[in-house]
Amino acid sequence: MDFKVSEEQEMIITTTKAFVEKELYPHEELIEKTGTLPSELIKEVQKKAITAGLYAANIPEEFGGGGLDTLSWLLFEKELGRANYALHWTCVARPSNILCAGTPEQRKKYLEPCIRGDTWDCLAMTEPEAGSDLRGMKASAQKDGDDWILNGTKHFISHADIADFSIVFMATGEETTPRGPKKLITAFFVDKGTPGFEIRGGYKNVSHRGYTNSILEFNDCRLPNENILGEIHGGFEVANNWLGATRLQVAATCIGRAERAFEHSINWSANRKQFGQSIGKFQGISFKLADMAVEIKASNLMVLEAGWKYDQNTVTDADMAMAKLKATEVLAMVADESIQIHGGMGLMEELPLERIWRDARLERIWEGTSEIQRHIISRSLLRNVGG
Repeated sequence: MDFKVSEEQEMIITTTKAFVEKELYPHEELIEKTGTLPSELIKEVQKKAITAGLYAANIPEEFGGGGLDTLSWLLFEKELGRANYALHWTCVARPSNILCAGTPEQRKKYLEPCIRGDTWDCLAMTEPEAGSDLRGMKASAQKDGDDWILNGTKHFISHADIADFSIVFMATGEETTPRGPKKLITAFFVDKGTPGFEIRGGYKNVSHRGYTNSILEFNDCRLPNENILGEIHGGFEVANNWLGATRLQVAATCIGRAERAFEHSINWSANRKQFGQSIGKFQGISFKLADMAVEIKASNLMVLEAGWKYDQNTVTDADMAMAKLKATEVLAMVADESIQIHGGMGLMEELPLERIWRDARLERIWEGTSEIQRHIISRSLLRNVGG
């Protein structure tokens, strides 16, 4: 494997980092204090992101996006991850790759406006009683002539409040498996304003202020057959084929945040003096810095290796699970140790550390909990020996 970053990748890193520091950092205080992301700010930063060529970087070039390969995209995501999540996710948007799976008519209606920055999408899978066990979802769609009738509830649906449409996964049947009956899942496009479709405010979250979640209610919501994304009962297939390396995206943003906290810790340790010398000279601090550096490097290498393998079509679920598990847990460690190094100042809002510490907690839950990642990893190990 060639560990050298290409000139193009170096340009992506430099451009994205400069954009984050100039266009995102200055707005973090507002988002943290108000918990909201004003629509006028979204449009302002979005316009700059489009001009800078950073918008929709994940979408293949053939569909009008930036066309970054997975490895380059993860380098891009790592730099974005340094900033408040609501700012970089909403203002430097990445339309869901699953939109590329649509028919030409669906791509024109749903994907192209997202790439232009005219609208946003949201994905609705999780339910109050179906989180990690998506096959256990209760929300369903029943065939009625040429239409489908949707009923049920989805929750924890990110930024559904600003999305003009949702990609909703519904149970549309059942199949018999060796482990018992399993739901068959179909994905549907549901436009905001469709009768029987209601978006309600979600829960207040300690992590990622300004990044909203919503509850979606479906009550006899009627959709035409043309609103199916992919094939009937093929929801998981279309998701697996097109959602891409979302676990690696989470991991990459975590590393960016860990590096930001680490940089603060290095500077503080070099300049903060106690007992007549820099605190970095004390073993209790210097060993923390060493451990943080090792763990950040290890997680970074794991994510980049998985991204490289993704582009080579050799990545496994275990590769991505390991990378996500390592990066999210390293962020938690680095955030905590950074506050410890800064002492009381680390918990003050004048520094981004208390935010990074709060935000870190969510990363071990969404896109698959740490327990789910460990299950994936251990299953792959045991399967090789017939376990």
